[in-house]
Amino acid sequence: MTYQYTPKGVCSRLIEFSVEDGIIKDVRFSGGCNGNLKGISALVSGMEVDEVINRLQSIRCGFKDTSCPAQLAKALIEFKKKNEE
Repeated sequence: MTYQYTPKGVCSRLIEFSVEDGIIKDVRFSGGCNGNLKGISALVSGMEVDEVINRLQSIRCGFKDTSCPAQLAKALIEFKKKNEE
């Protein structure tokens, strides 16, 4: 199942990802710093959702309170809440 999340406060406009049995299978960012976001996508693919959340949720971009990685963590938190019900 592919999930879509609209990030807030960052350059990327959309985050799409799929999760299977608690493991991230695929992540795609639309907009933002292309090379960096491709790198993040490659690094988190195959990782457990909770591990990605723990590693990325407090990352900031410059003076912003958030970042594209932190928004991915937020998207995964939202995904978990919706799928635990």
